[in-house]
Amino acid sequence: MIKKIKAFLRKLGPGIITGASDDDPSGIGTYSQTGAKFGYGLLWLSPISCIFAIAIQEMCGRIGVVTGKGLTGVMRENYPKGISYSAIVLLFIANTVNIGADLGAMAAVAQLVFGLPFVFWILIMTALTLTLEIFLDYRIYSKVLIILTFSLFAYFATAVVVKQDLGGILHGTFLPSEHFSKDLILNIVAFLGTTISPYLFFWQADEEVEKEIVEYKIKAIGSGRPGISHLDINDMRIDTIIGMVFTALTAFMIVITTAGTLHKEGITSINTATDAAQALRPLAGDFAYLLFAIGIIGTGLLGVPVLAGSSSYAISETLGWKTGLGKKLKEAHGFYGVITIATIIGLAINFIGIDPMKALYYAAAVNGLMAPPLMILILLIANNKTVMGYYTNKWLSNTVSIIATAVMTAAGILLLFNL
Repeated sequence: MIKKIKAFLRKLGPGIITGASDDDPSGIGTYSQTGAKFGYGLLWLSPISCIFAIAIQEMCGRIGVVTGKGLTGVMRENYPKGISYSAIVLLFIANTVNIGADLGAMAAVAQLVFGLPFVFWILIMTALTLTLEIFLDYRIYSKVLIILTFSLFAYFATAVVVKQDLGGILHGTFLPSEHFSKDLILNIVAFLGTTISPYLFFWQADEEVEKEIVEYKIKAIGSGRPGISHLDINDMRIDTIIGMVFTALTAFMIVITTAGTLHKEGITSINTATDAAQALRPLAGDFAYLLFAIGIIGTGLLGVPVLAGSSSYAISETLGWKTGLGKKLKEAHGFYGVITIATIIGLAINFIGIDPMKALYYAAAVNGLMAPPLMILILLIANNKTVMGYYTNKWLSNTVSIIATAVMTAAGILLLFNL
């Protein structure tokens, strides 16, 4: 029995890490605002966004497993260069702003919980994430990232600590009844955009290839097609489904935590995850506050490397540089250089007078507008027999992905009008 559990756990990795990184501090802020403003009314967004995320991320993972390349590597070979260049420029901008907001949130929470100045903590957080990502062996680093996913269980604990209205939870999950309004539309767009983000597309495809390198199925990203079987595809699917369900459940728990406390007490405006943690303290007690706060730090340590890494994968593959966290610094200067630059610019955003939360709002808009065209490209690639061979999309994957793309397109248009 123990051997079977260990064998199962060895199959997990990219999907779990991708899903957990989606609940970074900026995501926690979005989910907290959803619960504070609408109570249990938008809980139905969690299962819907989960289904959409599974469909899209499964395609991204399958593209990586089958081709031995990341998304930009496949795009570069099969589509005009302008498409790849436009995508990576927007991705880099949005991810870098997100890194800045996440680093700021982690430092602010650490200052609240442990004392010492904000500057000290943000420098520590930046140095720690860069050191681990650049210098730690990938086989160890991937395990560190998986361990960090356990920080999300803090939000399961806070949801249990807070007294909940079970009837309200069931009603909000299965019988939505919110009245149409501008705030409602913006919150739905923000929620979907947080869950289905372009950086996750790029990260998971490349991480599936990194896993193949560790398993000696391929020498390097883009060095040839790996030998795979249906078992490899099934393992990837199970990993992806678990990861996406985990992230959706975490979002659900954060919403019911803030709905059962902040919304109940008439606190309906939350700008950041740090605001949510502070507001929880007098309502739910020190234990819930500490769990919520420490969860922000843990998810930030997971989210920042994924954001920086996805930018670097995209840029490095497009430019034909040696790519991958499995390579040493001396082997991939450009790849690690992009990670460093993105993280340092994110750090600087907190000191040059740019409001990270306002910047994050516009970064979310960029993500919301980027996602639909990228999803269309991913659909085209996943249905291309020349690229995917036998492992093209089946009808169910196409149906769910097309619906998800249509919904995200509508959300992007609504967001653009509301800006």
